[in-house]
Amino acid sequence: MLILGIDTADPRGSVALRRDGLELTAALHEASEDYSSWVLPAAQRVCREAGYSVKDPDVFAVSTGPGSFTGLRVGLTTVKAWAEVYQKQVVGVSRLEAMASFAGDGSGYVAAFYDARRGHIFGGLYRWNSRLEAVEPAAVIAPSEFLARVSEIAGSARVSWISLDPELVTQLDPWKRRSSSGDTMSASPLNLAKGIAELAEQRAKRGEFTAVLSLDANYVRRSDAEMMWKDSAADG
Repeated sequence: MLILGIDTADPRGSVALRRDGLELTAALHEASEDYSSWVLPAAQRVCREAGYSVKDPDVFAVSTGPGSFTGLRVGLTTVKAWAEVYQKQVVGVSRLEAMASFAGDGSGYVAAFYDARRGHIFGGLYRWNSRLEAVEPAAVIAPSEFLARVSEIAGSARVSWISLDPELVTQLDPWKRRSSSGDTMSASPLNLAKGIAELAEQRAKRGEFTAVLSLDANYVRRSDAEMMWKDSAADG
C-alpha cells in the first residue's frame, strides 16, 4: 500500500510518502511560500525521489486540522482533486492525533497541543487503548486552561505531553507539579505528515476511508481559528 500524507495545518507543514509500513521520502515546508504554490511541487518531488508519480499512491492522507483556514483548505482541496482525478481513496486525519501518535509508550494518556496564536493553543487529550482514542474533543483554549483540564481528567495518572511549542505549557507554574509527578514533555517532529500517513495506513487496512464529499476541516470553533490566524504573516 502506497500512501501520500499531507499536512498544511500551519506554516510548519510537510509531505511524506509511505509504503507498507515504512516512510520512503518526505519534504518540510521550511519557507514562507504559500501552500497554494508549494504543495503540488513538493508532492511531485517526494514521489519522484521514490520512483513514483503523484497518481501512484493508493491512498491520499490529509490533515483535517485544527489550524489555519487557508492552509487547511489548500491541503483538503488538493487531495479531493487528486482523489477524483485518479480515482483513489482518501483518509482525513486529525493533526493533534498524528502528533499524539509520536508520544508515550503505547499506554496511558497523551496530551498534544500547538500554538493557535493570540495566547491560545489547539489542544487534544488522548488515551492509548490498543490504539489512540480521543478523550476530549479538540479545542482552542488558553495553555493554563488546557493544563488544568488535563490535570482534572487524568488526576494522578501519568500523562505524556507532546507539542510543536512545548514552552507554552512548561513555562507555567502548575507544570512543575505535573512534571514532578511523572509527566513528560517531548518536542513534536515537524514531519507530521509521517504520522498522518501512518494513521491513514492503519485505517485503510481496516477499510476506514473518508468519503471525498464529506472530507472537511475541523477548525474547532471556526470564528476563533480564523481570527487567531488572520494576521499571521507566516500563514501558508
